[in-house]
This record gives sequence, C-alpha cells and structure tokens, in this order.
Amino acid sequence: MPAWQADILMYHSISDAPGPTSIAPEVFKAQMQALAASGLPVVTPDALANPPAPRVVIISFDDGFEDFADTAWPILRDHNFTPIVYLPSGRMGRSDSWAGGHVPPRPLMGWDKVAALAEEGVCFGAHSISHPDLTTLDPEALEDEITGPGQDITARLDQPIRHFAPPYGASNPDIRARVARNYDTSVGTRLGVAKAGDDMHDLPRLEMFYFTDIARWKAHLAGRGGPYLAARKLMRNVRAAIRGKPW
Repeated sequence: MPAWQADILMYHSISDAPGPTSIAPEVFKAQMQALAASGLPVVTPDALANPPAPRVVIISFDDGFEDFADTAWPILRDHNFTPIVYLPSGRMGRSDSWAGGHVPPRPLMGWDKVAALAEEGVCFGAHSISHPDLTTLDPEALEDEITGPGQDITARLDQPIRHFAPPYGASNPDIRARVARNYDTSVGTRLGVAKAGDDMHDLPRLEMFYFTDIARWKAHLAGRGGPYLAARKLMRNVRAAIRGKPW
C-alpha cells in the first residue's frame, strides 16, 4: 500500500460551553479557515481505502450534538468540507447525560435533523447505542452496542454505516475484533496522526482542543507540529498511566 497519513480531527460540541469537549464557534471557524487555506484534501473515512493524496484530513464529531447542525455544519458547508458524525443511536433527541457527560447536559440532534443532514451529504458513523464504556460490558451487551447502532442508523437513513467510534475511546483486542466484523474503520481518542499500516480499527485522532491556538494549528498543517504533538502525547501517556487506563 502506498504511504499516506491522515489527520483525523476530533470534535464534540461547537459551543461556548466550558470544558475540553467544547470548541468556541469563532475558534472552530478559524480552524476551518486555516484548513481550507492549507489546500489539504478533506475526505471521509471511506477514502482511507484509497487516499487521493499522500496526506489527507478527516473531520470527525462524536455524539451528534445539536450545535453540529446549528453551528458547525454551516461553516463546514461553506468550505465544501464533508465531515463524519458518530452517533449514539439510542440517545438521539436526548442529551449527553451519560457518565462523564457535560454539566449541564447538552442536547443531541433528533433523527429528523440527522436525516436532513444526510440528505445534504453529511457522513454518519456508529458510536454505540447508549454510550457506555464498552470494556465494562458482558459479551451479549457488547455485541448489541457494537452491531446495534449501525443497524439503527442504516434503518433511519437507508444508507450503509461503515465506520465506528467507541465511547470514551475505550477499547481492547476483543472489542476491535468485534468492530472489525461490522465496520471498515474505527477511531478512538488515542492522540496521533493515522498512517498507512496502522490498525484500521484503532486509528488515532487529533483532539482539536489542543489546537485552539490558530498559529499552532497552522504550524501543524504546514508540517511543523511534530514537537508539540510529541509533547502532548507524552503528557497524555503520563496521565493515562496514573489513571491506569489507556483512554
């Protein structure tokens, strides 16, 4: 396979809410303007089977927050960027009131809005049914949480769902094997740039909260972000070791 790399950007909410899973709308707009100016091709995970360039960018969103439709999508659409949004299918129309969710909870899109976005070209992936830590589930519940969302979303949108993201990035070899039987790719929360030869069901992403400094983001896009990314990865690995979990 030819060498390639993919910067898979990870977003959650585009809002002024506090915390690392929210990016202010003006910051997001500036990040997308810088990406457009870079000239790097923006693709969906479908393109990883045959990338159109040696370096590509994928814009991903977890959870399907309502502000994706109201705030993020108009900005993306202006740049002709097609993102992928990973949906917890049993939570749509509700909120992120799961373990570790935001306080106060933030609303998720309803299915009518999801269907309208699909008609406009937004790509959707699966993010479990109920947003649990998959590593804590018994085999039957785990199988349901992996296979169920793809079936749910396909039934709603009448399109195949080929991509998955485990909640919290929580995964292990058994989970990845089960995901691989149902989806073409899976992304987590492991920090890094995806490259040819990586496990397609354990792809790293770039947490965009680390790139709210637009000068730093432009440096990364220009290929000068290696030292900063290495420092961030080291800090995350130290925190993970303290927690005793790799996510």
